[in-house]
Amino acid sequence: MSRIGKLPVPIPENVTVDLQENNYMVVKGPKGQLERQLHPKINIEVKENEVVVTRQDDSKFSRSLHGLTRQLIANMIDGVSKGFTKKLQIIGVGYRAEMKGKKLVLTLGYSHPIVFSVPESITITTPSPTEILISGIDKELVGLIAAKIRSFRKPEPYKGKGVRYENEYVRRKAGKAAGK
Repeated sequence: MSRIGKLPVPIPENVTVDLQENNYMVVKGPKGQLERQLHPKINIEVKENEVVVTRQDDSKFSRSLHGLTRQLIANMIDGVSKGFTKKLQIIGVGYRAEMKGKKLVLTLGYSHPIVFSVPESITITTPSPTEILISGIDKELVGLIAAKIRSFRKPEPYKGKGVRYENEYVRRKAGKAAGK
């Protein structure tokens, strides 16, 4: 039995969970609304203040979906009640970020600035020129946007310059040794 899948998902007071036909779930809360089509091999039961996820059989595929489905539902409920945030740091001389309207403009040492269009459901703020705060209600989308911004200039191992997640450890390498 999946250790994660068998745990019921508590529903906070200000969140409503609506399970429609074909395992289509709609979760509404103070921050917004999320919808997701869940796999038909998984049984979902919405009780008064919790969601219980069970599987139909013990096949390997059903077992792999069990914990995943439970965690997707938990992330939807957390997203509409609290939201998710990722913080990126920019390290390097002359590297900076700023918001211009609905676009993020990144100067990362290339010959041109990188202009990144922000999706509607995501909020990006730049508290300082070297920090980017990405927040939204969809955990998957927040992580995807953070990874996309990081991919413009990944941290390099020699000087550590680039865009990195907050508290990310960058393994440093020694440079070329001096002549013998």
